[in-house]
Amino acid sequence: MRDLDITEVARRSGVPASTLRYYEEKGLLSSTGRRGLRRLFGPDVLERLALIALGREAGFSLEEIARMFAPDGRLAIDRKLLVEKAEELDRSIRRLSAMRDGLRHAASCPAPSHLECPRFRRLLSAAVSSRRESAVTKDLERAPRKRVPAGRRPRP
Repeated sequence: MRDLDITEVARRSGVPASTLRYYEEKGLLSSTGRRGLRRLFGPDVLERLALIALGREAGFSLEEIARMFAPDGRLAIDRKLLVEKAEELDRSIRRLSAMRDGLRHAASCPAPSHLECPRFRRLLSAAVSSRRESAVTKDLERAPRKRVPAGRRPRP
């Protein structure tokens, strides 16, 4: 199969040309040259885009997806990373299933007020706990790391 220009890749894959250029900038794709002003890609680009789409659907970041390709372009998927992502998805599914069930209950709850329903109150408590845990995790991830010189302790 011949090389495809960026317009043809966009048409066949449904991925906009701007995204293709961005993926190339991020190292997820590489063009094989140019035909006039248009980038050319090898015929394997469509399969590679399908792999990127699958990774994105599974919740992987572009950086994680980029690490799934060896420098020569072949797949080099870390199976441990796949297991970790599957476990993360399991946790999300459990959390979302509980939320769905709580919302369905709230929609049909016979209590005069939702705040009088014990099950709805548990749902509220769970939402607050989850929000706090999420906020703390995000704060910890965003907090700048202070470097402490060896032998010195930070002040309280």
